[in-house]
Amino acid sequence: NLLSNAIKFTPSGGKVVLRLTVDDVQQTGSSTANRQPSAMIWVTDTGAGIPLEELPHIFERFFQAKNQDHTKAGGSGIGLSLTRELVKALGGEISVESMLGVGTTFSVKLPITNNSAFAEKVTGSGAPSVGVTRSHADTTMAASHADTMVHDAPTILLIEDNSDVVEYLIACLPDHYALDFAYNGQAGIEKALENIPDLIVSDVMMPLKDGLEVLDALKNDERTSHIPIILLTAKADVQSRMAGLRHGADAYLAKPFQQEELLVTIKNLLELRRKLQLKYQQNILASAIVVPAAPATDLEDVFLQEVRTIIAANYHDEDFGLPQLCQKVRMSRSQLFRKVKALTGIAPSDLIRLYRLNKAKMLLESGVANVSEAAWQVGFKYPSYFSKLYQVEFGEAPGVVRN
Repeated sequence: NLLSNAIKFTPSGGKVVLRLTVDDVQQTGSSTANRQPSAMIWVTDTGAGIPLEELPHIFERFFQAKNQDHTKAGGSGIGLSLTRELVKALGGEISVESMLGVGTTFSVKLPITNNSAFAEKVTGSGAPSVGVTRSHADTTMAASHADTMVHDAPTILLIEDNSDVVEYLIACLPDHYALDFAYNGQAGIEKALENIPDLIVSDVMMPLKDGLEVLDALKNDERTSHIPIILLTAKADVQSRMAGLRHGADAYLAKPFQQEELLVTIKNLLELRRKLQLKYQQNILASAIVVPAAPATDLEDVFLQEVRTIIAANYHDEDFGLPQLCQKVRMSRSQLFRKVKALTGIAPSDLIRLYRLNKAKMLLESGVANVSEAAWQVGFKYPSYFSKLYQVEFGEAPGVVRN
């Protein structure tokens, strides 16, 4: 990070120097008995320098020196904060000296402890060799993450080309969200179409396709139009916010944003989606009994009305199921599953089954069919299986309803 910053903010013809020395203190003598060997790292550049009054804040998260062109360099104000945290985690120290018009020097001091565990391991030839034993940290962290992950966790796709911001987003989001990643707008569009996430967090300024192009592509595609999208940008002016909202953004967060702000925004959007699920579920199942609703006005309604029409035209066919529905709506099995589940909270195959059961209930209550006839008319080959599903769904046997 220090090298990357030095290169970014040093103009053409300037110089960046990395120095490393080892203070190999001998643990003898009273004057050095309490000293420990250490590694010293200096990163020096001949860039613009940092104003004296800003030096105390340079390691604060999201702080950016006013004399640096962060737009061209792609700075986010997170890297130096994470660098300091990493140095501290290693038991070290970091400091900075700078002079305007001359350059900047970052100094890092890291202790050399030589206390990692060593163990003998046998090579392929049978001869013992010395190697560092593998830490259990990675395995433990992975197992801990798997243990805390909710089975049906909402999936969030992060579309962001800045690795520092990605790391911050990961740190902000708790384990009960499943995360997926794309590092430019084009890759984000492709991943969204392939996996149909529950929510997307996207930067605005990205290579290949920017955040507004991501919005246009996903909000106008039937497969992904329902996905809530949060835009992240350093541009906090009203014009930028309005541009994002006009392109269909569900929320707009200006950098730097707080963790709580992000979490509350995600929670509210997912809660709104759950409320819409109930509405859509009721509408699609009600059409088995009442006249279909008025013509749809948005992509979600258009899609569900198409699904509803297809089911209504084919529910009586015992061979009609998920594969046939996928073919008719021109989606893959996984795309249709994620789309319908996101909109209604019900898997497509369950939606077909519930539609048939509601239709059968209407036939039984109207007295136009007995149990076997109702089962056959709604696409069940075996009346006994139909009766079992009916009782599970409505809490009573179909024969009781007819009587």
